[in-house]
Amino acid sequence: MESLAHLVAFLPPLVAAMPLTLFLTVTGVVFGLLMGTATAVAMVYGRRISAWPAKAFTFAFRGTPLLVQLYLIYYGLGQVLPGTFIRHSFLWPYLRDGLWYAVFALSLNQAAYNAEVIRGAILAVPKGQTEAAMAVGMRPFTILRRITLPQALRLCLPVLTSDVIILLKSTSLASTITIMEMMGTARMLQRQSLLIFEPLIAAGLLYFAVVVVLTRVMAEVERRLTLYRQPARPQQG
Repeated sequence: MESLAHLVAFLPPLVAAMPLTLFLTVTGVVFGLLMGTATAVAMVYGRRISAWPAKAFTFAFRGTPLLVQLYLIYYGLGQVLPGTFIRHSFLWPYLRDGLWYAVFALSLNQAAYNAEVIRGAILAVPKGQTEAAMAVGMRPFTILRRITLPQALRLCLPVLTSDVIILLKSTSLASTITIMEMMGTARMLQRQSLLIFEPLIAAGLLYFAVVVVLTRVMAEVERRLTLYRQPARPQQG
């Protein structure tokens, strides 16, 4: 009973830290999707001057741990930027905060994985649709915007949903650079209470609850975007 009481007592500060965790997740998803889509397009349609840097980017960020990337960006840029003009610009109040380095690292990591997923989905779109669009006079960019990318995103939506869930749990690594999201708050509660398991269990329960809600939301989005692929119900005579 005492452990349960501690568990309940730890929930309010962890819930208060949840918006920061969600902020890291949402920004990582948005920027990761935008950069990942651009990288995928460069890999599929770009010439060598743009395709090779895109492939190198995905190879580097998918081949190294996120924690290493987070440290390199936080400590690396944190040492370089103070010696530049940025130190005296309006950007410095933001760039001296570890939050934005975490957003940058999470976005780049997510973009690398999204790029490979979207690249495969683009290649899975039937070529006949592209050829038909070209036959009626559509320009390449219009074909990409109105035909190829919408279908590719629908095809890879289940994988992107899994990547979002992985990103949500990966935000816990931001606590290593002094960001007090849910995991950082859980570690602070461990130090204050001298309890090991109860703060972690409380944080785990909240992560699980967010994942359940996120899964239901993404399942509904996927259902609405793929209605055309669902089998028609037999009509009752």
